[in-house]
Amino acid sequence: MLRAFFIADFYPRCTIGVMNASHNIYIHVPFCISKCKYCAFFSRACASPDWDSYAEKIIHEIKHWRNILGRVSVPTIFFGGGTPSLLPTKIFAKIMDAIHENFELLPNAEITIEANPKTLDSVRLREFCDGGVNRISIGVQSFDDEKLKFLGRAHNADDARRLIDAAMATAKNVSADFIYGLPSDNTHDVIKTCNEINRIGLQHCSMYELTIEPDTPFGKMNLEMPTNDEMAEMYNAISKTLKLKRYEVSNYAAKGAECRHNQNVWDGEPYIGIGDGAAGRILINNEWYEELGGGKLFEKLSDSHRAIERVITGMRTRHGVMVDETIKKIIDIEFAKSHPDMLEFKSDNRICATDAGILGLDKIIERLVK
Repeated sequence: MLRAFFIADFYPRCTIGVMNASHNIYIHVPFCISKCKYCAFFSRACASPDWDSYAEKIIHEIKHWRNILGRVSVPTIFFGGGTPSLLPTKIFAKIMDAIHENFELLPNAEITIEANPKTLDSVRLREFCDGGVNRISIGVQSFDDEKLKFLGRAHNADDARRLIDAAMATAKNVSADFIYGLPSDNTHDVIKTCNEINRIGLQHCSMYELTIEPDTPFGKMNLEMPTNDEMAEMYNAISKTLKLKRYEVSNYAAKGAECRHNQNVWDGEPYIGIGDGAAGRILINNEWYEELGGGKLFEKLSDSHRAIERVITGMRTRHGVMVDETIKKIIDIEFAKSHPDMLEFKSDNRICATDAGILGLDKIIERLVK
């Protein structure tokens, strides 16, 4: 059901006099300096984006969702990409002003911006933080210059270290993304990366296994990737080496430094996706809708479909998924009870995967969902 334009009659509205649920916000910034060899996200290399036009479209969507949802509260905002740190800070301020004008941004709201080395100096970093950003997520990917070249990154390891240092001196929370499982990688490489993360003192990091997507430069190459057993050894080495605790399949944090935006989304809270390439899950009058940024899709979700989504995302986390009435209808409780080595029932009526279960999570979810 395509919605190429925001036509008001296509969208239900929050019932008058009923306070609608709070919604997290994801804003997609699709522009990059260059496209990495592994990247399958909606992004494009652009030397001189039309930032005014981009801001106009984003603000139009913000106003649209205010008309549909009312002035709902917003606990988190996440600027993802692409490379959001390319945003001129004046454009960022215009977007934030529109959010303040149309929604109730909570006083303790988490506001994250993704950043790449060589796109953000200390002055602009301070301007973003003064404008509301309190969490920086840095696309480091590796501390090895040869690996960065292989991945097609535009920075080197020293560029990454400088941005981490500047961010840690400026922002309240700093995270960094890393990629492991490259064709030449082994457990020693992973341990070396983790030891440097420990030395730097990062309070949050994301460790992603390199995935080869078909419509990428890597997808067109005959790369010899590590075996599944080798990948499992590298994955286990991360938890054993990092001082940070894993709270999701690929995410590690000190206590209190977890990404609240992602936690909310994984736990099944509603969120608005704004901008081309964004996706959201909207909750209106206790009914769920799938939406794509730019008005490209708005479609009602069945309770069972939304419940399955919650299982898929929730089971990736240490917190697990709340086994409420909708979840009970779509999972095999007896299967879960008969596999205590893989699945654990928690005292707060949640179910989660054990450390052993995480390694085979996809197959476990296939069996768990009826």
